[in-house]
Amino acid sequence: MALRALKFASLTAAASGIYLYGNKFLDPNDFGVVRVGRAIATTAVITYDYLTSLRSVPYGSEEYEFLKSQVHLRSAERLRELCCSNRGTFIKVGQHLGALDYLLPEEYTRTLKVLHSQAPQSTRQEIEQVIREDLGKEIKELFLSFEDTPLGAASLAQVHKAVLQDGRTVAVKIQHPKVQAQSSKDILLMEVLLLVVKQIFPDFEFMWLVEEAKKNLPLELDFLNEGRNAEKVAHMLKNFDFLKVPRIYWELSTRRVLLMEFMEGGQVNDRAYMERNGINVNEISRNLGKLYSEMIFVNGFVHCDPHPGNVLVKKCPASGKAYIILLDHGLYQVLSESFRMDYCHLWQALIKADMKRVQKYSRRLGAGDLYPLFACMLTARSWESVNRGIGQSPVSASEDMEIRSNAAAYLPQITQLLNNVPRQMLLLLKTNDLLRGIESALHTRASASSFLNMSRCCIRAVSTYQRNKSHSLYRRAQISLAEALSLWQINLYELFLWLKGSQLGNWVIALLRRMHHFT
Repeated sequence: MALRALKFASLTAAASGIYLYGNKFLDPNDFGVVRVGRAIATTAVITYDYLTSLRSVPYGSEEYEFLKSQVHLRSAERLRELCCSNRGTFIKVGQHLGALDYLLPEEYTRTLKVLHSQAPQSTRQEIEQVIREDLGKEIKELFLSFEDTPLGAASLAQVHKAVLQDGRTVAVKIQHPKVQAQSSKDILLMEVLLLVVKQIFPDFEFMWLVEEAKKNLPLELDFLNEGRNAEKVAHMLKNFDFLKVPRIYWELSTRRVLLMEFMEGGQVNDRAYMERNGINVNEISRNLGKLYSEMIFVNGFVHCDPHPGNVLVKKCPASGKAYIILLDHGLYQVLSESFRMDYCHLWQALIKADMKRVQKYSRRLGAGDLYPLFACMLTARSWESVNRGIGQSPVSASEDMEIRSNAAAYLPQITQLLNNVPRQMLLLLKTNDLLRGIESALHTRASASSFLNMSRCCIRAVSTYQRNKSHSLYRRAQISLAEALSLWQINLYELFLWLKGSQLGNWVIALLRRMHHFT
């Protein structure tokens, strides 16, 4: 009887294996045991590598630093393979880590950056299934044409170009069908694995990453929320005539399908594209800085995923005006008023090199005694540059290398800081690093104009806050006058910098020197 049962079980298993292997609609990656097993195995191998590879080498020696870099690289490659295999939430978290250029060792950020271009694609059948389930119609009933090849594929969704029955060209964002079901289980798995690793390495403080994923992923998976964010930011920044946000077509949008106005352009970090199309690189960089300063300091509603695929540039042939197109509005950070004011005061202190206020507001934002490291993380500048004034000199190649190497050297302190600061700060740090990456690609990093725009927004934000809190008409007038004078000083300084860098300014300076020489 037992032998017969064993034969039956063997035949059943073999038949199941043949069926699964031959069924193109079933993917082994969809099975929890495969995903969990792969994640556990990868975590175990990475942990073992760190425990054994550095054990017999003197801490701090050249050999130790070399071997540590090799372990970082091997671990990052294993982590990348895990993300690519498990897809969905794993790729999303891996992309987040890859964006933290000045907070994590370079071996990790460089290796994980490729995840932006290695996201999975859903099949035509899967796309049809999602549209049928959510919109109740077939693709051919809704669209005159629908391009099979996606314009872009991301960790949670992909975008297709299509033409509606009335002739409007649209972008159709469609969620990968399995992401919704897998995401909560994936986050729980990551949380358990990180807790286990923390028991082995007490300095390993990456629970903030799981906490952020828990909070943000459900919002990113709700495309109706993304549509509302797009409309809100378009209204909020309507005074910026250089900004374009795609219009949402609500009648054909659901939690998993989002129809938008179709817009195209070159990626914001593509300097060659801008030069070919006669787009002023400095103007684009300046306008992007204005956009984010307004969002962060004035409105407290921040688009937190400005990687180059989500920020496009295009020149209008008729007017010759260059536009910034802001895409993917799933991830926003809402800043509380108290946090926003402390953050404004901190940046004002950093720009003025007022170290007492840098310490004061860094501590208020949770940095504690690690405020020098916090200032360096925010600005991606050395402590020496922070003390001298971050607007006094551009970032040199040696300073940039120093900051990146310090990310590895101070990793325990950095992770401790990330656990201590308000949760609102985490996405801002990621956003800062993504924007710096764009500026580096355009060779416009740490320009004086970017700090002037930040100063303007900080002054306006603080003045508005003070006026709203004041009940005295005289006090409000005082605040407005002080605001106007401060903004006037910035405008005057900006004019000075423009004259200094222009041909006219050079002529004026040369003339003044000659007059001084004759007198």
